[in-house]
Amino acid sequence: MAEFTLPKNSVLIEGKTFKAPAGATNIRRFEVYRWDPSSSENPRIDAFELDMDSCGPMVLDAILKIKNEIDSSLTFRRSCREGVCGSCAMTINGKNSLACTKAIDSYSGTIKIYPLPHMQVVKDLVADLTHFYAQYASIKPWIETQTPAPADSERLQSKEDREKLDGLYDCVLCACCSTSCPSYWWNSERYLGPAVLLQAYRWLVDSRDESTGERLDELEDPFKLYRCHTIMNCTDTCPKGLNPAKAIAETKKLLVQRKLG
Repeated sequence: MAEFTLPKNSVLIEGKTFKAPAGATNIRRFEVYRWDPSSSENPRIDAFELDMDSCGPMVLDAILKIKNEIDSSLTFRRSCREGVCGSCAMTINGKNSLACTKAIDSYSGTIKIYPLPHMQVVKDLVADLTHFYAQYASIKPWIETQTPAPADSERLQSKEDREKLDGLYDCVLCACCSTSCPSYWWNSERYLGPAVLLQAYRWLVDSRDESTGERLDELEDPFKLYRCHTIMNCTDTCPKGLNPAKAIAETKKLLVQRKLG
């Protein structure tokens, strides 16, 4: 069996432990990944014991409490607190999710919080999504048309055509699915990954778009699309309950149907 050894500067070390205030009785322990690029130190795991009687119910509330009351240097992304923006994507107890949508009480024991896996880390819980967003831009996520727009109305859809977009437009580009995919881990420089492919399919099935052929041409590539091996981690981890694996399968079906005429 192959064995892999992390470089010495990547090995996690034990960090600081911050005890709960004296007199606290409702205590939960959070272990948080920490890494500062301005320091020569290895990444570490800091432990925080929080008094849950003075903390909100969600994992993001706990992270905010740590930053506001214990260690202001803790770095992470967050914005909407409603599972809409996708900013607070991170790994919680081994599974990618949005910290603002996960209740602390849905976990037992210690809660372990890490940045999204297999991505370069900017600092602490912030993953570098530059390449991910560049891949998203590459699929041209907008309506492309050749015919002129109607002079006195929008480009309209039937109710049936509009329903085809359900479960696709809902994606918030949090990258939870892509960073849970082993195929994306090993081929992310060429494989677009579940999130971007779901978005690509969203434009393929939009009745208002007139560049279906060109979009399929761009995806007909051994790596961009066909590195998907239907592992299904993407569908399992999506915090919005979407099914990127199905969108990828439907895209492959469109390519087959085109070849068959």
